Amino acid sequence: KNLVPVSDCCNMAPLLLILLALLVALLGGLYLLGVFRQRRPGEPPLDKGLIPWLGHVLEFRRNTWKFLDRMKQKHGDVFTIQLAGFYITFIQDPMSFGAFVKESRNKLDFRKFSAHLVYRVFGYITVEGDHEGLNTSSNRHLKGDGLEVMTQAMMSSLQNLMLHNVGPCSDHMTWREDKLFAYCYNIVFRAGYLSLYGNEPFNSNISEEKAKEKDRAESEALYHEFRKYDQLFPRLAYGVLPPKKQREATKLLEYFWNVLSIQKVKSRDNISRWIWDVQESKDNAGVKEDMLSRYMFVLLWASQGNTGPSSFWLLLFLMKHPEALRAVKEEINKVVRKSGQEVKRGGPLVNLSREMLMKTPILDSAVEETLRLSAAPLLTRAVLQDMTINMADGKKYFIRQGDRVALFPYSAVQMDPEIHPDPHSFKYDRFLNPDGSKKTDFYKAGNKVKYYTMPWGSGISMCPGRFFATNELKQFAFLMLLYFELELINPDEEIPEMDQSRYGFGTMQPDRDVQFRYRLRY
Repeated sequence: KNLVPVSDCCNMAPLLLILLALLVALLGGLYLLGVFRQRRPGEPPLDKGLIPWLGHVLEFRRNTWKFLDRMKQKHGDVFTIQLAGFYITFIQDPMSFGAFVKESRNKLDFRKFSAHLVYRVFGYITVEGDHEGLNTSSNRHLKGDGLEVMTQAMMSSLQNLMLHNVGPCSDHMTWREDKLFAYCYNIVFRAGYLSLYGNEPFNSNISEEKAKEKDRAESEALYHEFRKYDQLFPRLAYGVLPPKKQREATKLLEYFWNVLSIQKVKSRDNISRWIWDVQESKDNAGVKEDMLSRYMFVLLWASQGNTGPSSFWLLLFLMKHPEALRAVKEEINKVVRKSGQEVKRGGPLVNLSREMLMKTPILDSAVEETLRLSAAPLLTRAVLQDMTINMADGKKYFIRQGDRVALFPYSAVQMDPEIHPDPHSFKYDRFLNPDGSKKTDFYKAGNKVKYYTMPWGSGISMCPGRFFATNELKQFAFLMLLYFELELINPDEEIPEMDQSRYGFGTMQPDRDVQFRYRLRY
């Protein structure tokens, strides 16, 4: 009487299979969400956060610096956190950065992470040899003798944008007002773009002046579209853009792919050898034309996305510190005099050579101090195999394959009061020795710190265009201080805060703009 009919057992079998499948799926989902991950012996402290899979990503995005400082206070110099499904081990001890920078690419590699990010934000599919090819071209054309050519190209572009209306009859009495961030970003971006991607051709049908006028107009339009995209970039990189903004980003990408298409770039004059080399290497590698146009936008953002904001901070810090402004101006005027040139009303424009730019230790220190205060990249590597990281204090930590390892030098080094006393203050001579030479000796706990500032990244992933970018920044500041009087409209106004959404993406941008005014000095 108590036996279950055979037919009922048969009917229950599919239900049990379904329940079993659901249980397996549930367990698999919980595993992917990181619910079951536990710290193993020898691993860094593990902090998964309260939200499965997402972990700490919301707090991390809100203020990377503040969050990592909290984790360091809680766990020490090394800890593993969960961010949107990834487990990332942060090293916050600057004396141990060598373990990250010098590790072989067989264990730690940035390319996998980089390829994922580049596809998400630019729609470009990375191919084998991308990084090596870019480094080769950059070393050939953006440093050394190649940089001499690029310096002259940038000089011509800056003169066209900043000084095209300077002449005997120029108004040198009237002040012009503008927003400092908008002005700096606009000029430096456009000059960099024209230097790299070439100019409007001129011939019997269009005069040189008309061609320059067209360059000014077209680069202005391009800059405004670039700024729209730039403002979407942080959320786009994290994959959290709402649908409407995602559609806007897609339209902007299509605009740049069209403007920077190979056929249109080839129609211009004075295209930089850097761009030509990259294009030719991609052609030889069989990269399709539409993907090459996407790569042209990758290069534009990589080369021009940080120099404009950096120039803003440099001019702002100098104007807020009269002693620094006076010292840099004196150095610039001295360099110009020694070159045999002079700035006078109605005279020829000063031509800044690379040689002249190499004789400005005070400006160099001010630039490095500006980058220390404003550049906050996140350096990330994918862990390709199980490995051990050896710390400077002798401790060892086991890191799992599939995880990531990262540095955030802004908080770990650049704002460390032991390495850089009074780290929140701008000290234009921080990177100068008493004899005027470059200072490279910085210490922590009595030990010399090798990586005392890292605005350009590190190791094999260090920015290949850093020499050109530094030159751009210095040339712009040089011309501004040489030809114009500058002053803040509200000199007692507090310096803007950093836009916290930009942590991890290079030079920070201000959370508000600053009004200034300028007029010709001669």
